Amino acid sequence: MPLNSGIDRSRGLGRRAMLGASGTLALAFAAGTLSGGRAGAAERFTEDPFTLGVASGDPWPDGFVLWTRLAPHPLAPDGHGGMPPHAVTVLWEVAEDERFRRVVRRGRTKAVAELAHSVHVELTGLQSGRQYYYRFSAGGAISPVGRTRTAPSPHSRPRELNFAFVSCQAWFEGFYTAYRHLAQEDVDLILHLGDYIYENPIDAMGGVRQVPVAAELRPEPMDLAQYRNRHALHRFDQDLIAAHQAHPFAVVWDDHEVEDNWAGDISKLDNEPDQDPAVFRQRAAAAFQAYYEHLPLRLPNKPRGFEARLYRKLGYGRMASFHILDTRLFRDDQPCGDGTKSGCDERLEPNRSILGAEQESWLYNSLGRSGTTWNFIPQQIPMNQVDTDPGAGQAFVMDFWDGYAASRQRLFDEIAARRVSNPVVLTGDMHRHLAANLKRDFDDPDSPTVGVEFVGTSISTKMDGMDLDPSGASLLAANSHIEFTNYQRGYVRCTATRESCRADFKVLPYVTRPGAPVSTRISYLTEAGRPGLQRA
Repeated sequence: MPLNSGIDRSRGLGRRAMLGASGTLALAFAAGTLSGGRAGAAERFTEDPFTLGVASGDPWPDGFVLWTRLAPHPLAPDGHGGMPPHAVTVLWEVAEDERFRRVVRRGRTKAVAELAHSVHVELTGLQSGRQYYYRFSAGGAISPVGRTRTAPSPHSRPRELNFAFVSCQAWFEGFYTAYRHLAQEDVDLILHLGDYIYENPIDAMGGVRQVPVAAELRPEPMDLAQYRNRHALHRFDQDLIAAHQAHPFAVVWDDHEVEDNWAGDISKLDNEPDQDPAVFRQRAAAAFQAYYEHLPLRLPNKPRGFEARLYRKLGYGRMASFHILDTRLFRDDQPCGDGTKSGCDERLEPNRSILGAEQESWLYNSLGRSGTTWNFIPQQIPMNQVDTDPGAGQAFVMDFWDGYAASRQRLFDEIAARRVSNPVVLTGDMHRHLAANLKRDFDDPDSPTVGVEFVGTSISTKMDGMDLDPSGASLLAANSHIEFTNYQRGYVRCTATRESCRADFKVLPYVTRPGAPVSTRISYLTEAGRPGLQRA
């Protein structure tokens, strides 16, 4: 495919392990003779099967999950990546050094056709709070070397925690330069808060990228093969590969991984008379599987048809807990027919939920039992009130938490009742940076502040943008609790200490061509025990 020319496999940590390791070990690993006996002797790859790179995710104090997918032709129309229909043995190694002179774990697993020959290796028994290197081997080929780290032990008190969060990466609307900069950041974790792919139709020249896209890859995906190829298209990017290779990720979906503004088992086309909910559930199940196949998720997050559970908790010693939410699969339908509405009484109904009863209960208990200094809530859509009418009236986006006002109020009430320590909401979706105070009553500026929300802009969606767009100016005029907004592309880098949490809003001047520099547009912090935003 023409896209191959856009991948530079030698950059960053992407040098072949064969070149970095001692000769004997590397040759044995490539031949599949580690851990006793031959592995994959029947499969000898003549082309690189690791075109989509390697990744790690969901760090625990004693381990993490390692990922790769064998795909010598990742954009093959049938969705199989150029692989045979049978299973292939894959070897893996974890070491304390990049040259693999101090290997601490090794083993083998099967890459099966039913999961697009993806591999998810869950490791335990490692030392907490330290850096590791890993690689894979199959059929004589060796993957790039990835770098990852375990979380601190549950009872440790780290001096600081550094992480970043990202979202919204429409492949056809911009280059992933932000990921190249993120690969060079010194962070413990990257959170991806949704819209890892976009399901929109793609033009023949790939939008701003101006590279030919095969006809079968362009339509909106509907089945498993099409979703696999849409993931492969977004993953087949040197900058995204570099970021995954450099840092562990924790991921959760939003809407575009399936279809714009889906809600539970309800399609955005649910008002059309010929729409069958069973058809949407089948489509979503295919999207869920492709998502799992392409990302470093653990076995409990593997979907079973339309059933899936991505909400979960990650801990970083006594410094921080991440309570990761799924605001798509379990929500009620958007009120008043979706869109932006004024005077929608349905959004205020007390029984409406954006999380579903089971996830709500889990979240309240998870927050209440947390003994950490910081309680981060990574999720998909703005939680603060977002009035879009700068005049005397009010208008709200029904897909945001504003469409589920009672659900938001229940959460704020629980945070107060359980005396949750320092809640900080981390959000994607808006394609803009935004910093806001979370108020018990948004219509009363003197109402108590229960926490803060940092919203991160997109990686590439909506192309270059600008510093302050007209919609952003309207948001500042209509919402006194919103301190800042910016409409450029980028990401947010956070540093948490025992005293404060600082958010650096990173921006790029352009993404419609590669090579943009990155800078910090502004920084905000919130102090432990004193909820509210301050300029850093």
